[in-house]
Amino acid sequence: MRYARIRDPAGAVRRGRYDDGVVTAAGTAFDTDRDDVDLLAPCEPSKIVCVGRNYADHAEELGNEVPDRPLLFLKPPNAVADPGSTVTLPAGKDRVDHEAEIAVVIGEQARNVAAGEAMDYVAGFTCLNDVSNRDDQNREQNWVRGKAFDGAAPIGPCLADPEHVPADAGVELRVNGETRQSSSRDYFMFSVPELVAEITAYMTLEPGDVVSTGTPAGVAPLADGDRVEVEVEGVGVLEHDVRQA
Repeated sequence: MRYARIRDPAGAVRRGRYDDGVVTAAGTAFDTDRDDVDLLAPCEPSKIVCVGRNYADHAEELGNEVPDRPLLFLKPPNAVADPGSTVTLPAGKDRVDHEAEIAVVIGEQARNVAAGEAMDYVAGFTCLNDVSNRDDQNREQNWVRGKAFDGAAPIGPCLADPEHVPADAGVELRVNGETRQSSSRDYFMFSVPELVAEITAYMTLEPGDVVSTGTPAGVAPLADGDRVEVEVEGVGVLEHDVRQA
């Protein structure tokens, strides 16, 4: 099953089953292609915990070593951008990149979770674009300017049950129809259970929180007017536009 959140024509936020752009909630079908229905991010995280260098080929393309434990950083709620939205790139920056990622949404409060039990706490999977301001990321230790600006985490279009997403699910990113990134879960350095266990050893994950599992090779700059598509097998396609401030 796949689920999505929408704002209906009356302005109410609803959650329902998602099938090919149609959300069925309380017996009513809403077409998300209609102008009076807005497709929203499928969850409302209190935080997004992102994983750096979880694909060896991405670490290599940026000239970084593969870490011996998950490299973690945070994105706050203001970074969330809805499917179909337009992300405004920070002004005056030479390079702001796309980063296609398979994202995990937490279903229940998790603290000190063992890897063998981690999937019991996962509500499902979605798509995420870890939009990254390289100018500032390369100048700071904590990556706040580089990773946490408004709209830096488009998420969606829906939440897919774990059994709906293959263990070797592919992830692909296209800009204006051109494929730039293509890989799969097979190439993770650290698995989803390992990531959940490591993160919850240090912080509590709340329902709706997101663990974004890292990006493969192929990151590249975004430009004004770009149309971005992030596709995760079993989830669907997250689409958003880009504009320069």
